[in-house]
Amino acid sequence: MTRAGTLFGISLGPGDPGLITRRAWALLERRDAIWTYPVRSLRKDSYALDIALRAGLPLPERHQSLLFPMTHDAEKLARHWLKAAETVRELLASGQDVLFLVEGDASTYASFCYLARVLRELDGDARIEIVPGVTSFNAACARLQVPLSEQDDTIAIVPAAYGIAAVEKMLDHFDTLVLMKVKPLLDDLISLLERRGLLAHSRFIEKAGSPLERVVTDVAQLKGTPVNYLSLLLVKNPGRERGELQRGCRKKTSTEIEEEETQT
Repeated sequence: MTRAGTLFGISLGPGDPGLITRRAWALLERRDAIWTYPVRSLRKDSYALDIALRAGLPLPERHQSLLFPMTHDAEKLARHWLKAAETVRELLASGQDVLFLVEGDASTYASFCYLARVLRELDGDARIEIVPGVTSFNAACARLQVPLSEQDDTIAIVPAAYGIAAVEKMLDHFDTLVLMKVKPLLDDLISLLERRGLLAHSRFIEKAGSPLERVVTDVAQLKGTPVNYLSLLLVKNPGRERGELQRGCRKKTSTEIEEEETQT
């Protein structure tokens, strides 16, 4: 009986091939593994595959795209996740390892998370390994020379789709906000940051590390302009009210205490 292969989530970093880890590189150099990679539609190329090819890695003989459409339709998403997982399960059953290419880090807002979860539901014995990588926000901080955190700073990493009200509430509790996938709400976010006096402490970066990277330090100028889906806002919040340190951790602020009392 043929032993099933292993599914590897191969993190490639956000766009610069130089950020591919040695572990990921070694796996990608194997000629006996099957490459799979996500596409948003059958008419679009895979950004993850592009990173690997720009690194000079040769495309193996066996490779296959998997469709992960851009939609909020839960039923449609579930169908495509299931189809992708069934495809991967069949490939693994042949005894070969499958490498799923992921831009950024495979455990951070990545399509690999859905693929791995559904595969486990189909086959509880499936062997899965995640190869960690550089996230877009870590690469953005390095590019901008802005620390993600210092000392006891608090950090929130949030998809902007949660909405303006949620982002505004987080500004009361976090020293650094990383707002992911800001395209749909960018104008509203700029208005919020302007009202809170944080535009000067905000930076925008699109396709970090790729040849199409765009960095904007004057975020206000982006209002009314189109941006790419793979973009983020890094917001520093230097005026946030902080509690006193207690055994290395900060006490809750009066605002946080009042909110907890309201909720109870």
